[in-house]
Amino acid sequence: MPNTFTGVYPCYDNQFSIDTTGGDGSTAANCKTIADMESFSVSIDGNVEEWSSYDMEGWMRRMVTGKSIGITVSGKRNVGDAGNDYIAGLAFETGSDCETTFIWNFPNGAKLTVPCVVNVTELGAADSRNVAPLGFEIQSNGIPTFTPAT
Repeated sequence: MPNTFTGVYPCYDNQFSIDTTGGDGSTAANCKTIADMESFSVSIDGNVEEWSSYDMEGWMRRMVTGKSIGITVSGKRNVGDAGNDYIAGLAFETGSDCETTFIWNFPNGAKLTVPCVVNVTELGAADSRNVAPLGFEIQSNGIPTFTPAT
């Protein structure tokens, strides 16, 4: 994938991986893609503080004082894929067992490394003619690291 480009791109050029050891994502061998994921959506929430000072003559002042990121992913359950198995294995876990690192590689070569908790929301149940689903949420747990494209 090129490090620089212009124009539009297909969403599948975004690539994701997860540290299957619950680690910090620094060891590439621990970071696995998650097979058969079909869609993702990203929500960035900002904490915005507001105030009205006399010198602004009635106009509101604002400052973003905090952030969080959530990524909702859905696809199919693929038994035998390391990333897919890891996510499915967290379905009935709690506490620090659900903490790991999620890595989002952007099409332009930039990377977002997100310490996170994984919340499995969908596991294997659907209509009899469907392929078993797997859905989960990645919720930031601390400060992500953004690495710009080189």
